[in-house]
Amino acid sequence: MSVAAPPSLPPKLPPAMPQFPDRAWRHVIRAVVRASGWRLEGELPDVPKLVLIVAPHSSWWDGIWGLLFKIALGADIAFMAKRELFRWPLGGLLRKLGGVPIARGEAADVVGQMVERFRAHERLWLGIEPEGTRKAVRKWKSGFWHIAREGGVPILPGYFDYPRKVIGLGLLFQPTADKDADIATLRAFYAPYRGKHRGV
Repeated sequence: MSVAAPPSLPPKLPPAMPQFPDRAWRHVIRAVVRASGWRLEGELPDVPKLVLIVAPHSSWWDGIWGLLFKIALGADIAFMAKRELFRWPLGGLLRKLGGVPIARGEAADVVGQMVERFRAHERLWLGIEPEGTRKAVRKWKSGFWHIAREGGVPILPGYFDYPRKVIGLGLLFQPTADKDADIATLRAFYAPYRGKHRGV
């Protein structure tokens, strides 16, 4: 007896999660995702605010698949980009896709800017790549941890697993006062998963 393959996308999002209004073009992207053979693994938590970290980040394809899944789901997941990119002609598109302009080199640091954003919004999912580059790194950037800790929100570990064509989600992680231990625990979670060119 054959076992039915799991659906590539969940039928609906949890109510507390930030969401885009349904649009016709979203259904086109859903069809593209289903035809690609990629699928979402794990449960989307029903919480209004969190920091979503995603690894391994080893290819520019990660951004393409992540964006396609975000649109197909109708998930309003924000991401950071330097403020200069939000000028014409890309600015409007980046904002519509969830881009958050970040000012660098000013008195307000990036962590502070994002903590204030969490305090100002009733719903906010913020996606961050803790490796900060497509190259292999020995040490993650810790900004995501500081944002979650100071913003009082949980961390959701997300992963790419290219051999299985999966974008997956782990369980919510509540940051403690021990930054190094928290990051070590989160990195260990990624050991089984393989990006396009490497693992974590």
